[in-house]
Amino acid sequence: MSGTVDRATNGAGGAEGTRGAEGADEADGPSVPDWWLFRDTGEHRSPQDEVLPKIPPPPTWRRFRPESERGPLSVPAPGDGHDTRRRLGRRRGGTLNPSVLYVVNAAIHLRRPLLVTGAPGTGKSTLAHQIASELGLGGVLWWPVVSRTTLRDGLYDYDAIGRVQDAPQPGRRASAGDGPLPGIGRYLTLGPLGTALLPWRRPRVLLVDELDKSDVDLPNDLLHIFEEGEFRVPELERLAQSQRQVEVATADHDHRVTVTAGRVRCAEFPIVVITSNGERDFPPAFRRRCLEVRMPAPDGQRLAAMVASHFGGTLDERTRELVREFVERRGDSADLAVDQLLNTVHMLSNGAAEADDASWRQLRDALWRNLSSDTSP
Repeated sequence: MSGTVDRATNGAGGAEGTRGAEGADEADGPSVPDWWLFRDTGEHRSPQDEVLPKIPPPPTWRRFRPESERGPLSVPAPGDGHDTRRRLGRRRGGTLNPSVLYVVNAAIHLRRPLLVTGAPGTGKSTLAHQIASELGLGGVLWWPVVSRTTLRDGLYDYDAIGRVQDAPQPGRRASAGDGPLPGIGRYLTLGPLGTALLPWRRPRVLLVDELDKSDVDLPNDLLHIFEEGEFRVPELERLAQSQRQVEVATADHDHRVTVTAGRVRCAEFPIVVITSNGERDFPPAFRRRCLEVRMPAPDGQRLAAMVASHFGGTLDERTRELVREFVERRGDSADLAVDQLLNTVHMLSNGAAEADDASWRQLRDALWRNLSSDTSP
């Protein structure tokens, strides 16, 4: 498969400790275990950086012989990084509980899918972007799941109708502008799961978002993929005798790769983050292949780190007081989401609190409505 040469050096990476964003307190503990690869430092790295954190090889039973005749692929840079900054802020570090970091790092070492559960707004989906950004693994391959989603949707899409429309019509007189039928690669695009299973030089991060909303069969359909790290494209396999290599589009949009003999196989399994809101249970066979972690509601220290990452600088006393009020209002439940706090801090910075106290409290209560009952507290 085609791809540019990766010039990045796998040097020793990661900070010596886990530190929050500017204006937030340092995370629990003076140091982190040496075996941790992802340390919640808040670093933003590009796959093209000269020095990237070293990612050790997975266990032998999680390694695959890639179906590639051109060597491993270099991870493309994720555009201008705007999407990462939009989601994570300037430096989103010190926002995760150490108990979460232990399981996340075990999943990266073992290259097992990470099943992340928790209430809405606790940062389940954001976790995938934090991992990709800190380790320099490129843009996150996002696969949002709904009730109609099938395994094929994640692997690839073939526009058969478009190809038929472009084919010469029987009985129609050819015109001077008519040319040969474009190759099949023009009509085939690898999905986010299919793109993640390409033989990348460094593993990609795949976010399977809200799997609990899927049809009952999808988790079981994923079992073979999670074990074998490969899939076949029948439309390309049928052409293998006459056209062994076909260039196709990927979920990276402007990045194309060459598929050989209709088969896609990874060199090592990608880092897969699967989120669930707990709306259904998954079969034991599926859970056995995953590592599971529940995202707790962030405490005041980690909420302050999240606010600081988006608004920059040291938090002033009014903002810190707002964080404390948010924690008190939330209590032991998770009926308030982090974005509700961020919305309120934005209004505070826009001068909404300069009006009388009663108007400010009314606005704050509207923004902090209880999610379980969808009414104002």
